[in-house]
Amino acid sequence: MRVIVVGAGVIGLTCAVRLAENGYEVAVLARDLPLETTSSVAGAIWGPYLAEPADRVAAWAKASYDEFTKLADHEPSVQLRHGRELLEERTPDPAWADVLPDLTRVASPPTGFADGWAFTAPVVEMPQYLPSLVKRLENAGGTLTRAALSGLPSSADLVVNCTGLGARLTASDPTVTPVRGQVLTVAQCGLSEWLIADSTVVIPRSNDVIVGGTSEAGDWNLAADPAVSTAILERAAELVPQLRKAMVLRARVGLRPARPSVRCELVDRVIHCYGHGGSGVTLSWGCADDVLALTNGL
Repeated sequence: MRVIVVGAGVIGLTCAVRLAENGYEVAVLARDLPLETTSSVAGAIWGPYLAEPADRVAAWAKASYDEFTKLADHEPSVQLRHGRELLEERTPDPAWADVLPDLTRVASPPTGFADGWAFTAPVVEMPQYLPSLVKRLENAGGTLTRAALSGLPSSADLVVNCTGLGARLTASDPTVTPVRGQVLTVAQCGLSEWLIADSTVVIPRSNDVIVGGTSEAGDWNLAADPAVSTAILERAAELVPQLRKAMVLRARVGLRPARPSVRCELVDRVIHCYGHGGSGVTLSWGCADDVLALTNGL
């Protein structure tokens, strides 16, 4: 069966890899190549964010957690890192808590926070990980081609629509809307543990640290705002003082493809898989498994 996957972000590439490695003839077509996509901007720490419905998200997140844990054994761009998520109010365990073997409560949250969790999570270094997915795709016989599409192609046995925000056009779906996120990349300053505290995120990687962020619904602006960058860094440095001396390498903006619920379904030989909000990496392998199951069922 010939399958065309439209979109080369983390969802499109992961679905393409899953299909190609299971014997399907796969061609990925995309306006933006992987390192040009929203996925390339992501701090990419595992953890559901801006994605519904809770039950399906928890199942997809678990499948992805398990896959990333295996990948961390041999894929340098996937690392398991410990860290803390701080909360302003006492909060019940999240729906996905049972995925995490080492989840504990933060005993003494810092001033301004009432609760928190500590756990180990996969951190995915997207500038290296996305090319590694392309290599896996090609090793399995798949292809990736830049293509400007005005709609979904009709020349394949099956089309997998992983266009993110582009689904407003490709699926005529106005319920997909942007949630703007601005992040900084700073030089590594000796950090090994991640931190999430409300809108502040600090995610160490091998050679740098992602510091964020913002969450601005309905904002299409892709230009980084210097004043926002200053505020992000100051807010983060209050919690992680080492950041005060870190060299800022760049500021980037990504538009998360939010939707009232993730769409992953088969309609007339098109599998739609989009609307993952801020959880593309977190849900990628779980959704790819569902896409494979839908394909196998044809």
